[in-house]
Amino acid sequence: MPLPKNLNEREITSKISYKKDIDGLTDVNMGRFYKGEKSFIPCTALGVIEMIKNTGFVIKGKHAVVIGRSNIVGKPAAQLLLNEDATVTICHSKTTNLKEICKTADIIVAAIGKPSFVTSDFIKEGAVVIDVGTTMINNKITGDVCFDEVISLASYVTPVPGGTGLMTTTMLIKNACSAWRENVY
Repeated sequence: MPLPKNLNEREITSKISYKKDIDGLTDVNMGRFYKGEKSFIPCTALGVIEMIKNTGFVIKGKHAVVIGRSNIVGKPAAQLLLNEDATVTICHSKTTNLKEICKTADIIVAAIGKPSFVTSDFIKEGAVVIDVGTTMINNKITGDVCFDEVISLASYVTPVPGGTGLMTTTMLIKNACSAWRENVY
């Protein structure tokens, strides 16, 4: 993903065996995931949670804002944060008072696909900020978070490139190893 515009994402993913769906994109894996059953989980969202946990930041009881509602990042990241006992607000490009909502967040996951959209006036001091955005501008990958502004306020902020992309790849390998251990291949 993303697929070329002339291809139907749902149709393509429905052709994948859920047992080999290490990206966690099939209806079976998504349904199982949201029901709390064993499944493959979308790799970027899984990587986001691992990054937050590895900072030592306690997710339980915190307010998390996920900016973005895609099926491969926003929604699964929100569900994983809920699974960790965070209070989760899902925002998107049509959310009114987005800055004010973000300013209350202990955790922000920016996955909106708008370069340098999240600036310092979105950030509560000490917040953990995970930038999932990747947009190419002038042959340079740019994230959704204005890193240079946010770094002075956040307790932790991921860079782009060099942050969630690496974790996505790591989680993909983890899922592939799980599939292999369960003799799927």
